[in-house]
Amino acid sequence: MSLYSIRDLEHLSGIKAHTLRIWEQRYNIIAPQRTDTNIRYYSDNDLKLVLNISLLKENGHKISHIAEMSQEDMQVEVLKITSNTVLASEHIQALTLAMVDLDEDRFEKIISTNALQMGFERTMLDVIYPFLVKIGFLWQTGAINPAQEHFMSNLIRQKLIVAIDGQITKLKENPKKYMLYLPEGELHELTLLFANYLVKSRNKKVFYFGQSLPYNDLISAGKTHEPDFILTLLTATPLTEGVETYLSNIANTFPKTTILAGGYQVIGQDYQLPKNVLIINKIEDLIDFIDEN
Repeated sequence: MSLYSIRDLEHLSGIKAHTLRIWEQRYNIIAPQRTDTNIRYYSDNDLKLVLNISLLKENGHKISHIAEMSQEDMQVEVLKITSNTVLASEHIQALTLAMVDLDEDRFEKIISTNALQMGFERTMLDVIYPFLVKIGFLWQTGAINPAQEHFMSNLIRQKLIVAIDGQITKLKENPKKYMLYLPEGELHELTLLFANYLVKSRNKKVFYFGQSLPYNDLISAGKTHEPDFILTLLTATPLTEGVETYLSNIANTFPKTTILAGGYQVIGQDYQLPKNVLIINKIEDLIDFIDEN
């Protein structure tokens, strides 16, 4: 069982700590335990209760009415809301509940419903990407544990692979060629998988090399396939030679290829890069680029 501070509950639910304290006093709706030094802490069940309350409030239920509901009635109403809603924010909140509970069935229902309503690409952009941003923040603040983060990331990865495999690509004569990879040591693959989906969905040729591709193998593969575009993401693993040198070396090795680079180690930096290197600041920029090329 995980234990949470009142700040963890605030980050996970979006309800201010001050408001949670008022609810404790006025409605006795949450009953935290306390340490020997009188500091509040909360259980998994407390967190799920607060997440459910947040969803109910966003859908017009008054806190005074929620305080009178049984746990069973609250869960039934939340399931109704998340099954019928078209608001991405509420699906993100429902995914947070699924993460806390490690509930694969709930995850499947949320993603399948959204994919049917607005398609897989918009589901990724409007629901899954904002949820991943939230996971990243929760991870940094310690509000979720590794098992919860890995559980959701792997479910999303499975969905992406199925969506990629399900595409029927109709390549035109001499299609543009994209080579996608992550540098050696880089393992955060979800965005690269989505990029694979985006390129294939627009009937372009993809050479996908996935995680942790050594530099010499990248150069060898690039000379074999002669791609029009090479896409890489530099997110978590520092490069020995530095990002600027690494990207410059690739660009100079393939002067006729446009190098697309994204990730936290690239965005917002003042690198002096060759003209054939293009920084991708957000996923929408990549979509625009693929559509135009």
